[in-house]
Amino acid sequence: MMFSLNTIPFVGTSPLGNNPAYDVDGKVVLITGAGQGIGLALAKVLYERGASVAIVDVDEHSAEAAAAVLGERAVAIAADVRDRPAMAAVVARIVDRFGRLDVVVANAGIAPPPATLRTIDEEAFDRVIDINLTGVFNTVRPALEQVIEHGGHVVVVSSAAAFAPGAGGSPYMISKAAVEQLGRALRIELAAVGASAGVAYFGIVETAMTHDTLDDDELGREVAELLPWPLNQRISPEAAAKSVADGIGERAARTIAPASWQPYALLRGAANVVIDRKMAGDENVHALIRKVEARLRRS
Repeated sequence: MMFSLNTIPFVGTSPLGNNPAYDVDGKVVLITGAGQGIGLALAKVLYERGASVAIVDVDEHSAEAAAAVLGERAVAIAADVRDRPAMAAVVARIVDRFGRLDVVVANAGIAPPPATLRTIDEEAFDRVIDINLTGVFNTVRPALEQVIEHGGHVVVVSSAAAFAPGAGGSPYMISKAAVEQLGRALRIELAAVGASAGVAYFGIVETAMTHDTLDDDELGREVAELLPWPLNQRISPEAAAKSVADGIGERAARTIAPASWQPYALLRGAANVVIDRKMAGDENVHALIRKVEARLRRS
C-alpha cells in the first residue's frame, strides 16, 4: 500500500477496518472556515475530485465568492460556529439541498495576539476556545447522524501546536490539544457504527492568520525566529489542503503537514520533556515573555 508523505502509516492511515479507500466523487462535504485559506483550498480540491461542497463561513461575502468560483455543486452558507442552533440549521439546509451529507471538515479557527495567561484578555481567551473547540463540537454533532447513515468521514482540524510549547499563545495550543482528543474519541466511537474520523495537524501554513500573528506583529516575528528548522518550515494552503483531502480518501486517523513534523509527533512524549525543560531555562524565551507582558501592560 502507498501512503501520502503527509500521513503516518504507524498511526493508522489505512482505511477503517476492511473498507475500501473512500472516494469523495458524488459525496457531499461540509467545510467550515471555507471562505479563505486552508478551507477554501480544500473545497477546491474536493470539488475537483467530484464532491458537492457546502462552504460555511462567518463571512457571507467570502463564502459566496468562493462558491461562485467553484460552480453549481457548491453552496455558500453564512454561519458562526459558536452558534449551536445555527450550525444545526446549516446541516439541515445542506441535506435539503443535496439530499445527504457524507463528510464534515471542522476547520474554522482563530489565534489570539501574543499574550501570557497572566495578561491575556479574558474575552479573547473565551473567543478562541468558543471558536476552535466548542465550534468544532457544534459543527460535528448535528452532522453525525447523516455521516453514520452514509458511512462517511469526519475531519477535525487540530494543529502541530497541540503538542508544541504554548508559551505566549496558550489559548490556541489549549484549544487544538482539546480538538485532538475530540477527534481521537470520535474515531473510536464512529468505528463502532460504520463511519470514521481523523485529526488533521498542520505546522505553519501561509494563511492570513499566520501573517497576522507571526509576520505583521513584532513580537510574533520574535516567536517565529525562536523556532528551529524544520519546525519553522512553512507550507501553502494548497499543500495543507491536499494532505487533508488525501487523508479523507484513506480514512486516515491522522494527517500531518509538513512531513517534517512527523518525527516530533511520534516522539513527543520524550521530546516534550526535553523541550519544556530547555525553554523554561532559556533566557531568550524569558526575555520574550517579559516583552509580551510589558507591551500588554502599556496598552
